Amino acid sequence: MAKLSHFDDEGASRMVDVGDKDITDRTARASGSVRMAAQTLTLLQSQQLPKGNVVEIARVAGIMAAKRTSELIPLCHPIPLNSVAVDIRFADQRTVAIEATVKTRSRTGVEMEALTAVSVAALTIYDMCKSVDKAITLDAIRLEEKRGGRSGHYVRDQNS
Repeated sequence: MAKLSHFDDEGASRMVDVGDKDITDRTARASGSVRMAAQTLTLLQSQQLPKGNVVEIARVAGIMAAKRTSELIPLCHPIPLNSVAVDIRFADQRTVAIEATVKTRSRTGVEMEALTAVSVAALTIYDMCKSVDKAITLDAIRLEEKRGGRSGHYVRDQNS
């Protein structure tokens, strides 16, 4: 098993030194979903929920979260982001699908930023819909793809 990079030889936590890494273009794409009652999704689609345009507020929340990832996740490097896109669509009669794509030109990747964007967008949808549906579920938040850096290109196997 590979050694965990965020711990030194004595087991103490540390921020990984990325100073010697090359600056390269890096991209990460993450996804997740929010499941709810069909009636709740209908209210969301028609913007009839009491808190307003849920989709646009969740999109902005996801973008803002990506920009603040290093403040939320211990030992995560603050890095400049070139772009953050959060796509929110209605996958079926009960599911909102969320996908975030984050890009940088830096010494370290943006997987955590993409995952944070999806997570906070999903939490925002939950928060704005919970008054009409207490059984909402956040589901399958995961990394789909990453490019750049020494570890190269990763794409999630469609069967996993």
